[in-house]
Order: sequence, then C-alpha cells, then structure tokens
Amino acid sequence: MSDVHLNPWLKWGAKLSLVALIVLCLFWELFWAPLRPGGSFLALKALPLLLPLRGVWRGSLYTMQWAAMLILLYFMEGLVRVWSDPQPLSQILAGVETALALVFYLCAIFYLWPAKKAAKKRARKEVNA
Repeated sequence: MSDVHLNPWLKWGAKLSLVALIVLCLFWELFWAPLRPGGSFLALKALPLLLPLRGVWRGSLYTMQWAAMLILLYFMEGLVRVWSDPQPLSQILAGVETALALVFYLCAIFYLWPAKKAAKKRARKEVNA
C-alpha cells in the first residue's frame, strides 16, 4: 500500500464535511428549525455520523468505504426535506445537508480511488503469476 498516493486534501474534505454535517444535524433539530418548539428527537440522526468519525479522521480506507454508503442516507434525507419541508429555513438547511453529504461522498470516493486501482492491479498480477 506504500506505493499508493492518497490525496490529503480529499481526506481533509471528508473530515471537515463530516464534522460540519454532525454540527448541522444537531443545531438544525435542536435550535434553528426543529420540528417541534424546543427541539426534537430528530437530533439523534447525528449519532450514526459519530460512528465513522474516528476512522475518517485517521483516513482508514475501510471506514471511508462504509461511511460513503452511510452518507447517502443523509443525502437522500436532505433532498426529500428540500422539497417537502414547509419552513423556508428548514429547506435551506436541508440544502446544506445535501451539499455536505455530497462533498463527503465525493471526497471519500476520490480518496479511495487510487487504493482501489492499486488493489485491482495487484490482484491481476497475482492471477497472472
């Protein structure tokens, strides 16, 4: 794996977008535009985002892979809420959620790309050997 160059900018993009998404989920559902006055239990949607935080921070390839799949749930939720929430502020926050999820997804996928290419190349060499 030492011959693979992983882009540190993509790792930082994934880190920052994940942290921003956690903060957004908490503040959105507790303070800025909760479904009920005083906050709602939808703030708990930030908890699954805490699971990959340590691995993403370290740049773990395995964690980046499954976190990229997890983040698609937040992307979909953001799209649904952009179109369905009655509050304009909530629609804007949903748009930000969608954008942050997309940034994380793209950063993670492109961060993983060189490692995946190298793994396929090694597998071809082993088959041919």
